[in-house]
Amino acid sequence: MLFAVRSAGALHRLLDVLPVFDGDERIVSRFTLVPGSDFDVDALAVLERSGARLVNWQDIPHRTFDLVLTASPKGALGALRGPRVLLPHGAGFNKSIAGEGSARLPSGLDPHFLLEGGRPWADLHALAHGDQLDRLAEHCPPAAARATVVGDPTLDRVLASGAHRDGYRAALGTGERRLVVLTSTWGPESLLARRPELPAALAAGLPHDAYQLALVLHPNEHSRIGAYDLSRHLAPALDAGTILAAPHEEWAALLVACDAVITDHGSTALYAAALGRPVIGAYDGGSELIPGTPMADLLEQAPRLTGPASLAEALRAAAGQDSRKFADAAFDLPGRSLSRLRDELYRLLGIPPRPAPVRPRALPAPRGPARRPAAHAVRARVAGDRVGVERFPAFTSEPAHHVAAEFPDASGRQMQNAAVVWRRSRPAPSAPHTSAWTAAGWTARVLDEWPGCRTAAAVLTPERCLVRHRSGGVFGVRVEPCRRDGRILRADPAAVISAIHAWLGAAPGRTVPASLVCEVGPLSVRVVLAAADAPDLDYEL
Repeated sequence: MLFAVRSAGALHRLLDVLPVFDGDERIVSRFTLVPGSDFDVDALAVLERSGARLVNWQDIPHRTFDLVLTASPKGALGALRGPRVLLPHGAGFNKSIAGEGSARLPSGLDPHFLLEGGRPWADLHALAHGDQLDRLAEHCPPAAARATVVGDPTLDRVLASGAHRDGYRAALGTGERRLVVLTSTWGPESLLARRPELPAALAAGLPHDAYQLALVLHPNEHSRIGAYDLSRHLAPALDAGTILAAPHEEWAALLVACDAVITDHGSTALYAAALGRPVIGAYDGGSELIPGTPMADLLEQAPRLTGPASLAEALRAAAGQDSRKFADAAFDLPGRSLSRLRDELYRLLGIPPRPAPVRPRALPAPRGPARRPAAHAVRARVAGDRVGVERFPAFTSEPAHHVAAEFPDASGRQMQNAAVVWRRSRPAPSAPHTSAWTAAGWTARVLDEWPGCRTAAAVLTPERCLVRHRSGGVFGVRVEPCRRDGRILRADPAAVISAIHAWLGAAPGRTVPASLVCEVGPLSVRVVLAAADAPDLDYEL
């Protein structure tokens, strides 16, 4: 059996179909790279890493296969010998690309790509929804005669992974924050092409303890730009903690984990809609989106994001709308695609399938952010013993009460400008010879080395800190977790340290013991300040 791959995006769709053949030792898989795509580099790299067996394209005309599967109608597919199957690629046919095939037709419906010598080259054209079959019959009747609706294997993986949502959020370090995912398709009308500044602008304008941001790019953008330049172009957003999803599987896990999606006209948002996630539009219009398609209808209803300041209102508006109906117009047979595909593919093979049940594989847990902010601009509100803080990346234009910097990751300039300097304890080293600061020693050193620093603090555990204030002395801090609906919720102790700094500065001469309520993002946590004890003072960092 041959998997014919033209791009990384098409390869990912094919990989989602593989469970159809699980447990069948009769099936021998081979992969080939169909030449002609500008986006094939990453596909080759994925195949080489996977250990898959490759067949050189030059050898293809000399071989016949029992079954050929592809997820793109483009390329010299007529050279592939054997029964050929065209699988779903993306959530329907929502956009057309200028300069390709027939005007205003997506490739999956275009006779230019679907016919060879006036006849369909595919023996089976698998579709995700009955409406797609109707559209195919309108634009390419010969191909429609060989088409059937099977559903969408990628959607079924997303739906089957819903029970893992808490685990995905834990892996991402989301906590009680709102995880907002930006999705961008590829091409000149994409969000990344038209609004490249938006990820950094959102990161700079949203409170770090209330929101977590992630960016999902079309695999073609990963292939076109490359990991090195992507990391460089997106550096301000990534430095602020924005997560850049890997193009295979991780993007889907982020949709399961997220609280809302901001999207251009790419169809990724329809998978989020199938999960009932609120969808916010950020498409500036153009010629690619086809009117009357599920994605066009979704964007027509969705509230529009104009900038970071409009996000809160857009989230409220999107939460009041039901996006599932647009997904229902793009996907039929949810949860049944693999069993339907197995029946069709084994029919073409001419052998019965193995009796073992077939089911989609749950998505693996995503990675957490590659970077986290090394310094924050902190807003503070002090009302008696209640303190609220909002932290933003240090490069924000938002007005701030003080700058808080994390040692040793903050730059020298950030350390010089910081009123609060803090660090987290590290795991005990395994080496036999060690040297470590105590919390008391390190906090004293910070105040000696950086005259502008007013508060130095060591985070010992998620619930314990040692804080040294230039005029208020040294004391221990206990951060009590929140308990809500049977769960234990914790705020970042570094945010609590900034709240304590603001409280001490609001009324000089305040002393411990004291008890505060700190409002950090969606949480209100009780914080107890007391004289530092020996275990905290001598804690090895």
